[in-house]
Amino acid sequence: MAEFLNTDTGKAAFAGLLFALMLLLIAAGALIVARFRGTKEDDTLKASKLLTKFGEMHSQGELTDQEYRTIKAKLGLQLQRELRDSEEPG
Repeated sequence: MAEFLNTDTGKAAFAGLLFALMLLLIAAGALIVARFRGTKEDDTLKASKLLTKFGEMHSQGELTDQEYRTIKAKLGLQLQRELRDSEEPG
């Protein structure tokens, strides 16, 4: 094996293998970055969607009137912030 690596063909094969490995690592890194880029925004539910979900839970009896009012008040503030942020340019 050592004799093969000392030949020009062996050196070229080893360099090619290292180059392929480097490309594979770069591609894997790019996929990881692409997957997690923007995840925070994508994974968080908007206040309007949450309000709809909690409204459904309330109508099905899973939340009391008081629990729903508390949630609705907190989400109302979040919804106002989201609307204000979406109206700001840039």
